[in-house]
Order: sequence, then C-alpha cells, then structure tokens
Amino acid sequence: MSIVDKDKISNKIIGLKDKDDNLRAELIRKGSLSDGYNREMEALHNNNAKELYRIMEKIGFPTSEKVGEEASRAAWLIIQHSIGQADFMKKSAELLEKAVKEKKADPLSLAYLADRIAVLEGRPQLFGTQFDWDQSGKMNPNQIDDISKVNQRRQTLGLNTLEEQIEIMQESVKNENQKPPKDFKDRKLQYDKWRKSVGWIK
Repeated sequence: MSIVDKDKISNKIIGLKDKDDNLRAELIRKGSLSDGYNREMEALHNNNAKELYRIMEKIGFPTSEKVGEEASRAAWLIIQHSIGQADFMKKSAELLEKAVKEKKADPLSLAYLADRIAVLEGRPQLFGTQFDWDQSGKMNPNQIDDISKVNQRRQTLGLNTLEEQIEIMQESVKNENQKPPKDFKDRKLQYDKWRKSVGWIK
C-alpha cells in the first residue's frame, strides 16, 4: 500500500468514526441517548460497518501498522458499534484475533469485542466490559460467568476491578443524563426481537 493510499484510507476511517462521535454527542445534548436504539444512529452504524467492510476486503484488519494508530482505534470503535451487522462483527473478531496472535493488535480490543458479541448472543461475557440497565434501574455489567475469574482476566489486561468499573459506569451515565428504561420488560422484549431480526439469536 502506498503512502497516499494509506493516508486516504486512514482519513476515511477516522471520518466515519467522527460522524459517530458527533451524533452521540448530539443525542447526549438532547438527553435522548438512552431512549432505545436511535434510528438515525442505527442507520449510521450500519453504513459505517458497510464502508469499513469494503476497506477490510482490501487490506484485512486495519492494524496500526496498516493505517496508523488513530485510524486503527477508529476502526475498532466502528466495529464495536456495528451491532446490527452480526456477520461483519463476528468476522472482524476473527481477523482481530489473528492480528492479536501476530502481536499486531491490542488484546484489550479483542476482549471488548468478544464480550460484546457474547452479550449479543446471550452468553456470559468473560471480561465484564459490557454494561446495561438492570431491572432495578441501575447500570451494571451484563451477564458474567464468575466475578473472581472476571477480575483475574481483567487484571491480566491491565484493567481495574469490575467493582471499580461499576462505580465509574454509574457515574458516567449520571453525568450524561442517561435514564433507565421506563418499562424494563418491554425493553427486553424489543431488544430480543431486534437481536433476532439482525441475526444474533434464532
């Protein structure tokens, strides 16, 4: 890949991520970030995934070596947000795992992505990186296998304890003026319906 091509691809990826950041900031400003999966955001996430997929068909996983550190981080964020594109997210995880084994990508990035896929598929997450509202209206980790094992895994990646992260997340949603769902059961019903519609569950 020439320097010109590398710069072009890097700028493209960063531009996609900036659109995501800007829309999220707008939803926070309006106080509507926690009102379900915003349709405009869903469309943006799906479009970003499709654009990144075209790039990855040509260059594989966008590692720092290929596109620079900033664009590589941006690509990872786009993948994390591509929840409506199950096949793309799972394929990306395979490519990222390969890059991690080759020591060309950060194991922490893979941990976050693997956890997100596990949650979407209804499996326990291994590192406790994914959070959501629970029935009591608190922001807490999605299903995990065992808290002591989770904390051991987090430690190997240089993360804080899950208990510390819970405090941080609960403070974060408070600062962003996020609110728990008014009807938890209905939200879960709609969430499961959506997961089925995009291929995460049958």
